[in-house]
Amino acid sequence: MSRRPLILVADDSEDIRNLFGIMLKPKYDVRFAINSDETLAGADTDPLPDLILLDVEMPELNGYEVCARLKANPALADIPVIFVTGRSDPKDQAKGLLAGAVDYITKPISAPITMLRVRTQLRLVDQRHALEDQIQQRTEELYDTRLELIRRLARAMEFREGGLTNRVLRVGQYVELLCQAIGLKSKVVEILSQAAPLYDIGKMGVPEYILKKTDKLNDKEWDEMRKHPEIGAGIIGEHNDPLLEQARVMALTHHERWDGTGYPKKLQGNAIPVPGRIMAVADAFEAMTSTQRHRSPISTMEAARIISAESGKQFDPSVVAAFMKGVKEFDEVRAKNKDELEGIHNLDFAAVPAKKK
Repeated sequence: MSRRPLILVADDSEDIRNLFGIMLKPKYDVRFAINSDETLAGADTDPLPDLILLDVEMPELNGYEVCARLKANPALADIPVIFVTGRSDPKDQAKGLLAGAVDYITKPISAPITMLRVRTQLRLVDQRHALEDQIQQRTEELYDTRLELIRRLARAMEFREGGLTNRVLRVGQYVELLCQAIGLKSKVVEILSQAAPLYDIGKMGVPEYILKKTDKLNDKEWDEMRKHPEIGAGIIGEHNDPLLEQARVMALTHHERWDGTGYPKKLQGNAIPVPGRIMAVADAFEAMTSTQRHRSPISTMEAARIISAESGKQFDPSVVAAFMKGVKEFDEVRAKNKDELEGIHNLDFAAVPAKKK
């Protein structure tokens, strides 16, 4: 622990409290309580105690009842409780352990035994915290690895189209801006912006000659191209993981139109999932303002004019309104992340931005 361990001593006897104070204060910080209300309040006050020494026979609620309330509170349930009592009957000890206590000290109190048991429990607390930190670190590493895999898959799709760009970075930031402008919760904003790079992964299943074609596509080629949302959903698969599930939703629905004439399901209006509606605007802006094989990019303001004109037709009016409020920020993202990596010989994965800490 970075600080001295804090022990809450709950006992209605002043003599017992003084005795514990003499024993514990040289090595630990000590907080005192004289009844059940003070005990429950003291256990739930920052900093939380690392250990509670709890008298069984107290006024109002007894120690067993106080322990039960502590264990019922998720924020306090992990704090170890040692019962302190004059009862020596094994049945009483068993009752205390069943109530959730980790140990049982009987009166009269032996200072050496008490200190040994306190040290043992605090050592276990340290070990648990160390394990929790290790698990948290490993979880963060796995999370970072998953994000990197998502970025690499998106970059691989770009590579298959014939060149690397900063599209992955731009689209993720466009989605983040739209989510924030709409007023989505921060966790939802994070998930959708991180899932965004996979929205076009279905193009991995489109014939390469179509992806690299510089002329306009014919009807047959368009039929092939329109398969990519369902292909993308199939590549991502169905998951309980919220990030991958939202990536699947974006891949499947980003070409649906508000007026119901989109593909692949011809969904209309509110039947289109919100992530798909957001991605539709982000994708359209990206497509219009970046270099395409068959045309040059247009300006941010011209793209905004087109998107505004499609409000209620191609796009959800509320998403368009959010976009129009943040056009300047979209232009800043575009200017900051220009396509400096072009051509199949510039496969520089180090250019893919890392997760923000």
